[in-house]
Amino acid sequence: MLIETPATISGTDSSLPVGFTKADLVCFSHLRWDFVFQRPQHLLRRAARDRRVFFVEEPIFDDGTMRLEIMEREGGVQVVVPHLPKGLSSKVAHDAVLRDLVLHLISSKNMVDYVAWYYTPMALSFTSDLNPRAVIYDCMDELSAFKGAPLALQTLEQDLFKKADLVFTGGRSLHAVKQKQHSDVHCFPSSIDCEHFKTARTLEEEPDDQRDIAHPRLGFFGVIDERFDIQLLDEVATRRSDWNFVLLGPVVKIDPETLPKHDNIHYLGGKSYQDLPQYIAGWDVALLLFANNEATKFISPTKTPEYLAAGKPVVSTPITDVVRPYGEMKLVEIASGSDEFIAAVERALNPEEERADWLARVDDFLSLTSWDDTWSQMSDLIDSAIEKKSSSIRPQARGMSTYAGPAGI
Repeated sequence: MLIETPATISGTDSSLPVGFTKADLVCFSHLRWDFVFQRPQHLLRRAARDRRVFFVEEPIFDDGTMRLEIMEREGGVQVVVPHLPKGLSSKVAHDAVLRDLVLHLISSKNMVDYVAWYYTPMALSFTSDLNPRAVIYDCMDELSAFKGAPLALQTLEQDLFKKADLVFTGGRSLHAVKQKQHSDVHCFPSSIDCEHFKTARTLEEEPDDQRDIAHPRLGFFGVIDERFDIQLLDEVATRRSDWNFVLLGPVVKIDPETLPKHDNIHYLGGKSYQDLPQYIAGWDVALLLFANNEATKFISPTKTPEYLAAGKPVVSTPITDVVRPYGEMKLVEIASGSDEFIAAVERALNPEEERADWLARVDDFLSLTSWDDTWSQMSDLIDSAIEKKSSSIRPQARGMSTYAGPAGI
């Protein structure tokens, strides 16, 4: 089967933009850009300020032709969506087509100098022959512990460690594991766009779907999946029918019918990043309702500093990267089991410490980090890695400008 080169890419032209000073960045992700706004969006939107950024998603299978759809998102990130035919069932054929599409993307966009950035090791199966200036693995989760994780993931991660020039981790507990597997691992825990969430401290207008929910309101936003503690929510909501639980976010990888159904639990669905402060403003307590399982062993929830920036007391199950530092610094209440959780929420609703004193400690802590600072440090490390590596790479070998188009499959 032949892929016709002119029809392969749609959405933008291939001319080089003016004003970019850094090597292009091609990211391979298991997450979709428009799904939930989280770590990749925070980092790559900042990367796009001085470099072209292409965010390559996992393929969509449909009845159309094999092609790449490219859509520009806010901040200038180019979201690249491969479209493959439904009948392409063979993994070998699947990877061969993706390999050709990615090579053609690099060629058509005149990427002579580029960095390959991975969120998923699975992408290595069709990108192993790329020749970037540097390879970065931003390990934000222990993906092999997630429900439905591919069997090949751990093997491909080991291959990625061999290729990577730098490894970043999304939390301290993950860093402790990954630093044993690579010589240059840097910990960049969840950061914060503080000013965005601080607006929740002064907002008064209620969203329509939350306005009529009675107080006290206990809120959660994020993906509701196998990491979510369904049993704990059920027990606490049953025992405290006077509390209302507001849950924002999509339900994925679990049957929605397994979620507890009570009059005081309100599933409001996914909300945009821009709208989150308006919802949080109307909560009395923010929750981190994570179960104790393999999928949560190494997570570092981005929502922890976001809740705090909004000025809300937070109650969390004992997630390692929440206990340390937030629990140890008494910024977040930590509770295990329904008895402790109920007691912790009661303390959050009626704090012994003056709110102004607690908020001052919160703001002091949050002032130490930001997504701007995080990206600046990452970018400096990438520049150093490129400089270190460039002396051993012939300039003409780095780009893909001589690529003549997809091969027959």
